[in-house]
Amino acid sequence: MTIPQTLPSSPWTLPSRGRVGMFCFIAAEASIFTIFVVAYLFYLGKSVSGPTPREVLELPIFSSVCLLSSSLTIHLAVEFLRKGKSGAFRAAWGLTLLLGAIFLAATGLEWRRLIVEKGLTISTNLFGTTYYSLVGLHASHVTGGLIGLAVVMVLALAGKVRPEHSGPVDVLSLYWHFVDAVWVVVFTVVYVIGR
Repeated sequence: MTIPQTLPSSPWTLPSRGRVGMFCFIAAEASIFTIFVVAYLFYLGKSVSGPTPREVLELPIFSSVCLLSSSLTIHLAVEFLRKGKSGAFRAAWGLTLLLGAIFLAATGLEWRRLIVEKGLTISTNLFGTTYYSLVGLHASHVTGGLIGLAVVMVLALAGKVRPEHSGPVDVLSLYWHFVDAVWVVVFTVVYVIGR
């Protein structure tokens, strides 16, 4: 009878503190978003006065494509940084920043249209309150992410972001992926189910 040989295993190492911290932060933020989504769905259709979502909301297709595409560009940026391709990293990181900024600007334009042209404010009715609360919560997270992306971009342009910094840069990309994933939920709840 032969005794099976065990292959030497690689030693276990602790996961990055940054990644663990970011995953904990994302879990906490996901809880907050869950509360806002449930509130939106609970109060959907319970406004006693207009306007209703069907009357005022338009599908933000272009801005959504921009935001979701930014998950790909930030992933590529991190990979470029790991491989030491600093020019490609800066280009992909800058494109991520641009796509996020386009999304945020489109959100601002949508709010302007809703407030000025449609008369929907946060105090108009339950729909207005829950809409601006949920979409505003997401927009605030996009803004925070853009600030982080901009800081890294300034450092990269100054030549201070090198391959050995790919770990912290990857941690920031996890947050950006979270913001994008949350938008899929918000888009579905507000613009698909809610209409």
